[in-house]
Amino acid sequence: MRRIGGRDIGAAMVIALLAGAIFTSPPLYALQGLSLDILTAMRGKLIGDHRDPATSPVVVVAIDGETYDTPPFKGSPTLTWTREIGRVLGSITEGGAKVIGFDVIFPSSIEQSEIPFGEAPLGTRMKGFDRDYLIALRQISDAGKLVLGEILSNDHPDVPYRAQQLAVRNNIRALNVHTDADDVIRRMPLSFSVAGKPVPAMAVELAARALGTRPEIASSGATELSGYTIPGSVPNTLTLNFRGLGRDVPTFSFADLRACVEKGDRDFFRRAFDGKVVLLGTVLNFEDRKLTSMRLSGGHDGTPAARCALPAPASPAKARSDVAGVFVHAAAVRNLIERDAVTELGFPLRTILTIAFAAIVACAAGVLAPSGAVIAWLALSAAYAAAAVGAFVHALALPLTEPVLAGLAALAMMIGYRFVLADRDERFLRRSFAFYLAPEVIDTMVASGKMPALGGEMRNVTMFFSDLSGFSSVAETMTPGELVTLMNEYLSAMTDIIEGHGGYVDKYVGDSIVAMFGAPADDPAHARNAVRAALKCHEKLAELNASNPVFAGHGLSHRIGLNSGEAVVGNIGSRRRFNYTVMSDTVNVASRLEGANKYYGTAIMASETTMAQTGDTFAWRELDAIRVQGRGEAIRVFEPLAESGAESTEQTKVAAAYAEGLACWRAREFAKAADAFEMMAKTDPASALFAKRAKSLSANPPPPDWTPVNTLEGK
Repeated sequence: MRRIGGRDIGAAMVIALLAGAIFTSPPLYALQGLSLDILTAMRGKLIGDHRDPATSPVVVVAIDGETYDTPPFKGSPTLTWTREIGRVLGSITEGGAKVIGFDVIFPSSIEQSEIPFGEAPLGTRMKGFDRDYLIALRQISDAGKLVLGEILSNDHPDVPYRAQQLAVRNNIRALNVHTDADDVIRRMPLSFSVAGKPVPAMAVELAARALGTRPEIASSGATELSGYTIPGSVPNTLTLNFRGLGRDVPTFSFADLRACVEKGDRDFFRRAFDGKVVLLGTVLNFEDRKLTSMRLSGGHDGTPAARCALPAPASPAKARSDVAGVFVHAAAVRNLIERDAVTELGFPLRTILTIAFAAIVACAAGVLAPSGAVIAWLALSAAYAAAAVGAFVHALALPLTEPVLAGLAALAMMIGYRFVLADRDERFLRRSFAFYLAPEVIDTMVASGKMPALGGEMRNVTMFFSDLSGFSSVAETMTPGELVTLMNEYLSAMTDIIEGHGGYVDKYVGDSIVAMFGAPADDPAHARNAVRAALKCHEKLAELNASNPVFAGHGLSHRIGLNSGEAVVGNIGSRRRFNYTVMSDTVNVASRLEGANKYYGTAIMASETTMAQTGDTFAWRELDAIRVQGRGEAIRVFEPLAESGAESTEQTKVAAAYAEGLACWRAREFAKAADAFEMMAKTDPASALFAKRAKSLSANPPPPDWTPVNTLEGK
């Protein structure tokens, strides 16, 4: 994760504004409709709606395929069905229906037919055919329970024929729908201007009559119905809420109702239609099909209602991308009566929400790696979609596609911005210094946002010096190629261990390694990690000698010196060329301790300060108190044996004998010291050294001012 600076935040905001403005602009207005479609589908799939159709205030009487296939309608043109329609409507009215709306239009009558039939036109011979139908329309209309439908158009209006208009006293309302640019119906008009006056649309008229009120225009310009302010982002429209996906509307086959009239079952009509708004319309597979917000989820042509006289068809209803037009009006009427129309956010709020989402994604893309940013976009989109679906359950439509797509665009633009501008310096740093600096140093420079420059700071560190013993003589026996191969293998293995324990390799000097722990990355346990790395390096060299063919026959050994203390670390050098390195007396002492190993025959030597900072992590033995070249103060030095509790029996035995001998040595009891050291002299070079020195001093005692400090000559 990278740190995001002020410039990056500014870029993220500009990108978010640009992406938000693009995806909420008028050319992409279709995305708002797509959001409604997706929300409708997701709500249907994830939440569902199991409302009982019996509670629906709206029912549909369907002139369906069953009607066309059932006598007496089978083979008869629909113009001849009017008398039967009148009888069924009369029974529905007697059953207690609040209002009946026509979603079918009979623009002409069979009485108007001019087709010759014998010596006179057919219409002349059929005079009076629609009389009973027109009487039924007059009676139901006069009771305030009938509204005929019409299609308003400047070019091709579709209206009931004149006799019907007179029968219902022009009680006709428009069936026109609001179709978006993609030919999908998501909203319904509330009113139309007829002769310069606003006239309610069919759905509004039916809902108003069912509620016993009239629509009014509030001071805000919104339409109110019985105290309900109808929401709508598009003026004078209602956004449809297909909560039940059409399955919540009971649908009666006109054929079965006509048979029920013949049967004389008035109770059935009362049970089915009492208190209901009734819509009469065609429900066919090939006529008056509409694409709506249910197009992605699949809508239903209602739910088959109870039957009265005819057996139910065997074929079950299936979800389709389109629905019969009558169910669009049924949904609008139900939305109005139940106050359940969808509330959409206006353009300002949609834009703000889209920009905010894009800004969050852009900031994430500024902080995370590209793969992480993509995952963040997916996670944020999923969380936002879940919130949007939750809001849609309560009929609030939050924009969905606009924020998600704007977020994706912001993601792409922010990644592009980082690649071209923001991360250019970082790539330069990593490319330029990858082979010279530790990853931690590069990360520090990248996080600071600054190019490397001269400067340093005082840090408490542990220095690590190592050198191969007698390597010059070994190198003389090897070809240049063999020498390079061996050194690369050795230095790679040691470096991996050092860096694996948090160390930083400062430099290689021939076969020597200079490293530090505690910088550049801060490490409170730098002493412990340095000692642990030294032990692992010693084990690794033994493993290479035993198993790596490059090392075979050479028997390489190395010496390691460790010292902890304050040191200056940072970019040190000239103004044109510098390196991240370390300087101080701490460094010099570590170098001297590495060389001191050869006097004692040890592989690892650490100062008392390093030993003290490791606590009880390791088992140690004190080797001596020494005075190294260039330093007047004596230093107590120690050899790490192993992790505490992991030392071998032999190591424990040697350390105990050595400690006894060292105590006698410092007490000037040289004979006893010689005996103690002699016990392990054959297997321990340090004990052999002290045994020899103790015997010499036992034979020739030192002066009274003698101190048990070994002054080492040379490095």
